[in-house]
Amino acid sequence: MKRSFLTIRLDRDLDKLLSRAGKQSGKSRSEVAREALRRQLRLVQFESLRKKAMPFAEARGYLTDEDVLSEVS
Repeated sequence: MKRSFLTIRLDRDLDKLLSRAGKQSGKSRSEVAREALRRQLRLVQFESLRKKAMPFAEARGYLTDEDVLSEVS
């Protein structure tokens, strides 16, 4: 698998949080950072898809998350 590299600067607080999360989980700082980045990017993707779908949902009377959940539950 081809890998690429990313260099970022962290402030002290974020650096400490990253180190602490790595120690608590038994994972490397890189693993923790990759997982966090992956989750954040998926969240951004989800929010983008949701924004596109909202006009269609609203047109069918789905105005809240509870409306959707009550329909599928």
